[in-house]
Amino acid sequence: MKTTQTHIQVRYAETDQMGIAHHSCYAIWFEQARTEMIREAGIRYRDLEKMGLLLPLTGLDCRYKIPALYEDDLVIETAVCKLTAARVSFCYRVLRDGSEIASGQTDHAFVGPDFKPLNIKKHFPQAYAALHEFLNEEVQ
Repeated sequence: MKTTQTHIQVRYAETDQMGIAHHSCYAIWFEQARTEMIREAGIRYRDLEKMGLLLPLTGLDCRYKIPALYEDDLVIETAVCKLTAARVSFCYRVLRDGSEIASGQTDHAFVGPDFKPLNIKKHFPQAYAALHEFLNEEVQ
C-alpha cells in the first residue's frame, strides 16, 4: 500500500477573520492531493478525461480536530481506501507538524462522458491497476 504526501501552506485568502482556514478549503486541498496521488500513480487526471473516464464526486466527508491557521505548513496524506470496478474512495489525513488536525474522505463513481457507469477493470485496466497500488482498506 502506498500513500502520497501533498504539501500545502495555508494562504491568507483561505482564512476567515480569526485567521482560521475556512472549512471549504479542505475540499480544494483534498482535490489537489487526489490529483497528485493519481499523477504519482502514473496517470494524469486530464488524460483520464481524454480517454473518456470521469470521476464525479458522490460524497465528501471532513472531520476537523484542530484549526489550520494562516501560514501553517500542512501535509495531506492520501490513499485509496475503497476500490471497486464502479467506484473509488480516497482517504485523507491533514497533518501539521506530524499531528493529525483533520481527516476526510471523498467518494467517486467511474462514468463515461454520458455519465453512465463504467467498469474500470474492464474498460481501463491500467488505471484500475495503478489505483489499486494505493489501496489501503484499513484507512476508513
